[in-house]
Amino acid sequence: MAKEKITSFRPVDLLYVSHRDDSVTCTLCAHRCHLQEGQRGICAVRQNIEGKLVSLVYGRLVAEHIDPIEKKPLFHVLPGSLSYSISTLGCNFHCSHCQNASISQVGRNEAVAASGVLKKPAEVVASAVAGGCQSISYTYVEPTVFFEYGYDCCTLAMEKGIKNVFVSNGYMTREALTLLAPLLSAVNIDIKAFSDSFYKRVCGARLQPVLDSVKLLKELGVWLEVTTLVIPGLNDSDEELSAIASFLASLDNSIPWHVTGFYPGYRMMDVEPTSVATLNRARKIGLGEGLKFVYAGNRPGSTDENTLCPVCSHILIARHGFRVDDVSVQAGCCPQCGEQIPGVWG
Repeated sequence: MAKEKITSFRPVDLLYVSHRDDSVTCTLCAHRCHLQEGQRGICAVRQNIEGKLVSLVYGRLVAEHIDPIEKKPLFHVLPGSLSYSISTLGCNFHCSHCQNASISQVGRNEAVAASGVLKKPAEVVASAVAGGCQSISYTYVEPTVFFEYGYDCCTLAMEKGIKNVFVSNGYMTREALTLLAPLLSAVNIDIKAFSDSFYKRVCGARLQPVLDSVKLLKELGVWLEVTTLVIPGLNDSDEELSAIASFLASLDNSIPWHVTGFYPGYRMMDVEPTSVATLNRARKIGLGEGLKFVYAGNRPGSTDENTLCPVCSHILIARHGFRVDDVSVQAGCCPQCGEQIPGVWG
């Protein structure tokens, strides 16, 4: 029997609107790109071909690795487990500090449909199983841009008892999130700052759609953790950090907030790395705003990566970097005082 073929040119069945002049409007992310014939979206991997929206990167993996789930970072999801992490080319943000710019920042004329290695969704799931992974993470770039491929992988993964994780900038539309949410076990959303000017200047986007996604994920019941990369001089003021923490606490003070250290990269080489003192200050601010779980990470010397019971301070999960040394959560509860600890514990 001939091997089933897949092509990266995958017509999109959902999440776009056709117009009488053969232009299309993509409704996948908050940019809602309006594309004439031949044009690609801001992500550079979705194109109007003969009046139909097409994904140019379906099945074309440029990155696949087995990572600890803590690397996402997700600290309340199957601690100590492995996650099969995948990515295609493309992104709907153009962050000046992107650590994965070689695969996220592609030109609109780049031959993305010939990129990477073709891999069917069933092969992705089989690789996850063979690697002893309990989840598949859609990550490294904004996974929304390869939505159709991610959706198909998620569907098959669920059938095999594998959990699905999105690591996202949160710029998807309500329509996309509503379709995706039933397939997801967890999401980590970047809230990169709490000012629209930062998003426009640094990322080429806006703040409000990200906040709307965070709210919607809570409403849809998907386990949510949030990351803020703390960049000296740009988003590290007490006022800005307090605003992010206050926003999260107003939704649910059990949302884990990861304040992580910046390293110079891409087009932001002239900014100093984040100090441990700044990360500890950010963590203190988060706790002061009422958040129960705030983690300072991505910096040697940070000692605030353990999960503590918010009632009795018992160490529930002991970590060192991405390594988990001990897990004492029992049936989702603190073994010492019985406090319920929210998360995905397996």
